[in-house]
Amino acid sequence: MPERTPHTEVEGAESSAFVAWPIELDGVTVRYPNGVVALNNVSLSIAAGEMVSVVGLSGSGKSTMIRTINGLVPATNGTVTVGPHTVTTLRGKALRELRGSVGMIFQGFNLADRASVYQNVLVGRFAHTATWKTMLGMASSEDREIVLRALDSVGMLEKVWGRAGALSGGQKQRIAIARALSQEPEVMLADEPVASLDPPTAHAVMTDLERINTERGLTVLVNLHLMDLARQYTTRMIGLRAGEVVYDGPATTATDADFEAIYGRPIQSRDRLGK
Repeated sequence: MPERTPHTEVEGAESSAFVAWPIELDGVTVRYPNGVVALNNVSLSIAAGEMVSVVGLSGSGKSTMIRTINGLVPATNGTVTVGPHTVTTLRGKALRELRGSVGMIFQGFNLADRASVYQNVLVGRFAHTATWKTMLGMASSEDREIVLRALDSVGMLEKVWGRAGALSGGQKQRIAIARALSQEPEVMLADEPVASLDPPTAHAVMTDLERINTERGLTVLVNLHLMDLARQYTTRMIGLRAGEVVYDGPATTATDADFEAIYGRPIQSRDRLGK
């Protein structure tokens, strides 16, 4: 693997070997083959180490944007830059190497239920491991230590040898966070990570992401549709509606009127997590 290119040192980060990366979208449009325009000329700059929420209703373009950042969805027009990488020009091995530096957390967890928690989190090391070792299921002592530290950081170390399928939804999401952390990423992306969780568990997962941002200094971008979580856990909020940015400002001071402009309708009870 090539040596990582540092961009901005993060004072007090948990590991001095890794650094936060900024994210920039310049005139990005995503048009799907069926003609649907999911993003329309979006331009954004996210500084290294920021904790940012992307808020919008289903179909607003949130998931498309987060997947465009790590190259899962190609931009039709415009440029996406993550740290030293121009994502929109990457192919093959270069794109895989970028994804090794970008942690990704999904709403549906994406765990192998029949495998152990340890095996699931070890997957995060594959981008930094020789292919032949991956095929043989070999892990170095350093990889094992990174996996155990990642599990400990989300309070799941005691489940290390348990089967992933036996865990609750909240526990599975914490394992998914640990898997992303085991990559030792420069950027963490989370696509609706609390959408299927009950309120206490959703707050616990958001607290984990907030702590990761604070303690490790990672750039964290999280898709949400719940206004109270955006206000409580993120410092900046980007509002998407019909693929366009309709709000970009502080999350804590965003008003109900701001959220109504993002949603394109009056606020409803389901727009708040509650207790």
